[in-house]
Amino acid sequence: MISQEIRKIAPEMDPLRRGMGWSVDDLSKPQIIIESTFGDSHPGSVHLLKFANNAVLGVNEKGGKAARYFATDICDGMAQGHDGINYSLASRDTITSLIEIHANATPFDGGVFISSCDKAVPSHLMAIGRINIPSIIVTGGVMEAGPNLLTLEQIGAYSAMQKRGEITEEELTYYKHNACPSCGSCSFMGTAATMQVMAEALGLMLPGSALMPATCKDLEEVAIEAGKQIIELAKMNLKARDIVSKKSFENAIVIHAAISGSSNSLLHIPAIAHEFGIDIDEETFDRIHRYAPYLLNIRPAGKWPAEYFYYAGGVPAIMEEVKDLLHLDVMTVTGKTLGENLEDLRKNGFYDRCNEYLNKVGLKREDVIRPFNNPIGSNGAIAILKGNIAPEGAVVKHSAVPKEMHKAILKARPFDSEEEAIEAVLTKKIQPGDAVFIRYEGPKGSGMPEMFYTTEAISSDKELSASIALITDGRFSGASKGPAIGHVSPEAAVGGPIALVEENDLIEIDIEKRILQIIGVNGERLSLDEIDNILAQRKKLWKPRGNKYKSGILKIFSDKAVSPMKGGYME
Repeated sequence: MISQEIRKIAPEMDPLRRGMGWSVDDLSKPQIIIESTFGDSHPGSVHLLKFANNAVLGVNEKGGKAARYFATDICDGMAQGHDGINYSLASRDTITSLIEIHANATPFDGGVFISSCDKAVPSHLMAIGRINIPSIIVTGGVMEAGPNLLTLEQIGAYSAMQKRGEITEEELTYYKHNACPSCGSCSFMGTAATMQVMAEALGLMLPGSALMPATCKDLEEVAIEAGKQIIELAKMNLKARDIVSKKSFENAIVIHAAISGSSNSLLHIPAIAHEFGIDIDEETFDRIHRYAPYLLNIRPAGKWPAEYFYYAGGVPAIMEEVKDLLHLDVMTVTGKTLGENLEDLRKNGFYDRCNEYLNKVGLKREDVIRPFNNPIGSNGAIAILKGNIAPEGAVVKHSAVPKEMHKAILKARPFDSEEEAIEAVLTKKIQPGDAVFIRYEGPKGSGMPEMFYTTEAISSDKELSASIALITDGRFSGASKGPAIGHVSPEAAVGGPIALVEENDLIEIDIEKRILQIIGVNGERLSLDEIDNILAQRKKLWKPRGNKYKSGILKIFSDKAVSPMKGGYME
């Protein structure tokens, strides 16, 4: 094992570990890193220490020696509404690099990686691909819903409603104080929940363990079992890149379609694939989503809170429904194929245990996970739009877009920051038939924050929610719903065409045909050749703004980040 090879060439290692309280016997055991995002930073990480400690117990039981490391993540929810949200995407790459440092400065024979939330799970997956040691992910599960199934993604809408005078401040305060009644990631299929599901779909988690309720005893047992299983993987030297292949990513995207996963996955999945040396581009998402069914009736697009996903059988139950679309021969962390895992789950009582939870809330499995032959939608949830505004592409979660906005011609209303745009929405300066552009919010522009409050202000406004579109080179919260098109590439900061859009340009959106383009100027329709000439003239007058940040991680990130459609990672 690599840890024993390093001991031979680094004589200081043994005495330093003895100084940590290790016994002489511990020095020759398989060395396992237990990396988590534990910290008092938010509900998704505050409870992770017990899972890290349980993983240690599992490692010890199987004759290994574990070392706990920590790289605490931040919370997009707490970062909303101020400049803190600009650090969110940069934090993903920063945690990835810190884990690389942890794992390579003192080499280990394997690792258990424990996280829950939006950037934490992607950063762990990216790090696993980069360091390429035997690895297992344990996710920290999902929080319980509040009174009357209140969940956090409703707060943005309630906040906008309070500002418009539709509910009282007392009502809003009640919602705020009761939307997060326990630890765990947010109880809807946002980015955190989606990426937990993606980790299992890639084969890097123990089967059936993604998105369990954070407070359930089952999850504590999963952490122990992960500690045991990592010793087996270390002995086999079955590394992360031996498990994850292009087929694994294709499986994950099928599952992403089936759950109507977060649009932020189109930042994270390509970035993770890049670390595994695999090319997954936007066309892969679009191709798979065109034929994969959308089955999951979980918020924000569906009815139920995310804790019900596990009750209905979790990832394995979804996989059973779309089995004919999956590569069942891919390897997983069990040392078995995906097909073998599914067969084992059918035999070992997994679904019976899940049904016990489901029966307590009075639901049937098909209330939460629709059968393959009766989907919510037949063409997934995501589409990639292209045209003279977005020659490299833009992302729309069409499952959350009102049907009225799947095909529309709108009038451009460009803004160079979210703050300007949301003020215009809330003060009724935006009218039906407008296309609200928010630009200079991509990775190089401002770090690529979420346009969460603007989307919530629009989607909660009955007049605007089915009559306007929001188009941005920024991104959206996984909780967002409504007519939102993001990740427009190239971004405005590098002179992408979105920077050239002017007031009253005519904007065509056609989701079925995958079109996003300018088709007119000052309300007058023109040929596409004429539009190209106009954009060329505008480009000559455009001047770059330079880096918004003069120091610190956001300057580094803005300097180094690739296009949103490539994953927004630092190259």
